Amino acid sequence: MDHLDALRATVGAAQVLTGADALPWETDWRERYRGRSLAVVRPGSTDEVAAVVRLCAQAGLPVIPQGGNTGLCGGATPDDSGRAVILSLQRLNRVRSIDTDNDTMEVEAGCILQSVQQAAREAGRLFPLSLAAEGSCTIGGNLATNAGGTQVLRYGNMRELALGLEVVTAQGDIWHGLRGLRKDNTGYDLRDLFIGSEGTLGVITAATLKLHPLPVARCTALLALDSIESAIAMLGRARAGLGASLTGFELMAGDCLQDVVRCFPQQRLPFEGPSAAMPWYALLELSDSESEAHARERFEVVIGEAIEAGIVLDAVIAESMAQSHALWHLRESIPLAEKESGKSIKHDVSIPVSRMAEFVLGTNAALQAAFPGIRNVIFGHLGDGNLHYNVARGPQWAEGRLLSCQDAVYELVHDRVHAVGGSISAEHGVGQLKRDVLPRYKDPVEMALMHRIKSALDPQGLMNPGKVLG
Repeated sequence: MDHLDALRATVGAAQVLTGADALPWETDWRERYRGRSLAVVRPGSTDEVAAVVRLCAQAGLPVIPQGGNTGLCGGATPDDSGRAVILSLQRLNRVRSIDTDNDTMEVEAGCILQSVQQAAREAGRLFPLSLAAEGSCTIGGNLATNAGGTQVLRYGNMRELALGLEVVTAQGDIWHGLRGLRKDNTGYDLRDLFIGSEGTLGVITAATLKLHPLPVARCTALLALDSIESAIAMLGRARAGLGASLTGFELMAGDCLQDVVRCFPQQRLPFEGPSAAMPWYALLELSDSESEAHARERFEVVIGEAIEAGIVLDAVIAESMAQSHALWHLRESIPLAEKESGKSIKHDVSIPVSRMAEFVLGTNAALQAAFPGIRNVIFGHLGDGNLHYNVARGPQWAEGRLLSCQDAVYELVHDRVHAVGGSISAEHGVGQLKRDVLPRYKDPVEMALMHRIKSALDPQGLMNPGKVLG
């Protein structure tokens, strides 16, 4: 029996895709990476995942775990050898249980994030992970990349939202680690080892997630600002005035929102006059557990005092849930408008908030000196220091010219990130995109330890080869 026949016998012939049928899984969302696979295999249970991994281990076939295929660093795309098996987890899409007394839910890795949010909401709870791809990304991919999103400021990354995991190891064994415990000091924390490992150590098949109370009230505002320094000052005031109720604080360059309005005319900036052409905007959100009146009063006081102090130049506070959604839709449409405008060089970086203005202004100037006329697309989660510092071609630039400069642009930006004590990957992962430059910025001892962990858990090197570590 050849490898394809063995895979068909394991999961059923209809769940093994080859040739043209496999193409959508062989290309990443940005269409930057294209590979070839032996097959796309779609198991329907954890036992089937384990059986497929055991078969691949015995045959020496690489395994590429894949969720919603929405990643931005090529972390779920095979090479062009045609030997790898893409292991799609999209059929593992059940919410197994919800425990409202323990505030946990057990879900399979192929569950769409939006479906998990909805299931939690129907049970009277909140699962707070929120990001632009939530309608198509999966929980397994969120865990594999330790996804962040727009509410990390209050609730943390995916690592903080997962209590337990079920994992198929590189040998095809199943680790049953779905404990819904907040405290468990019984040895090494294997959960944290697999979260963020991008499928290079094993395959996450299910997770026990942490739930939170549904907020009674939510307030959203879009603020017009004249500088990043003003945004940081406003963040400090919001933290002091709103405390743990501060859910989100997003920073957006003005031209990002102008791009959204240009690409999607049905959307509009809720400002007129000079306020509609400010260099920076911030999206501020509060979630309150007391009442709408209490939330609104606190929110208006903090924003009003910031306007009086000259920190905020103008503000629009949403009067309804529909208006709140419209404001968030502006923010979430920035990546779509960026893609609509052509290819760009993306940087998902983490910067100490105290050095954010220094980094942005200095890097902008350095890029203009090296590549006159190049354009910045800057937005991100200021509350947790995560900036999407992207670079696009200027009006006079051909697309090919931008791509020919990308290695030099990456090096310039990443060197400046490193110089201010930041990280070259905040929430998108390493994948193929940043694999080769990782040793330039990571401590040598840290790199050596990562290689040892990889060798110990995946001695054959078959789990998502070519990702994270070279």
